[in-house]
Amino acid sequence: MPRLDGKICVVTGAARGIGRAIAHAFAREGGEVVLTDIDRTGGEAAAAEIGCRFLPLDVREEADWAALAREVPRADVVVNNAGVTGFESSPGPHDPENASLADWRAVHAVNLDGTFLGCRYAIRAMKQAGTGSIINVSSRSGLVGIPGAAAYASSKAAVRNHTKSVALWCAQQGWTIRCNSLHPAAILTPMWEAMLGDGPDRADRMAALVADTPLRRFGTVEEVAAIAVLLASDEAGYVTGAEFSIDGGLLAGSAAAPG
Repeated sequence: MPRLDGKICVVTGAARGIGRAIAHAFAREGGEVVLTDIDRTGGEAAAAEIGCRFLPLDVREEADWAALAREVPRADVVVNNAGVTGFESSPGPHDPENASLADWRAVHAVNLDGTFLGCRYAIRAMKQAGTGSIINVSSRSGLVGIPGAAAYASSKAAVRNHTKSVALWCAQQGWTIRCNSLHPAAILTPMWEAMLGDGPDRADRMAALVADTPLRRFGTVEEVAAIAVLLASDEAGYVTGAEFSIDGGLLAGSAAAPG
């Protein structure tokens, strides 16, 4: 039997990248997927490809979450994946000394406020049944400092901590609503394409960007989605408040190259 058979699964920011891969994986495992994104065109295209429902959602907007709750009042799995680095809308600077307050707030509005609202929606959509799985997509950058992207690192660190607060709150209420966080590092998504380009030096650029990663390669969106499927399934029923690094061993330390 598919691992998510009959489960209603809401995934935010799923028009592309990690969110899209998670939506695909959930659908393959029998989940009834509700794909959401601020990008209506991309979201509708992704939903058509996967064969699932699309609903527009700006995760920053409380009214959008209220509309989602009316359309999807019950959910079994909610993935808070929507996120930005800050560089999409502003060239920066994004360091702690020179970043503007507007840029700082813009990143936190999506990454942190969006996750807060998503967790709140999930709890309310799950508590009648008293069970469910909330998966928050943080980042390797939520576990270490990133001086050139201070707001991004701060917001993802806050997502990590809020995940634990949500897990403990739900347990205190006597619900088996689990909440866990994913911490991907260098995962090959469209976000990296601007740095990689499509020129003859693409392979060299890729190698340079993962030179410090023990496994010496980018991760794939499918590898992140596989962990999300596990956490969404009943197989992970005793896992809550945990964090999962998907980083090719980066945070484990350094690995000497084989001789």
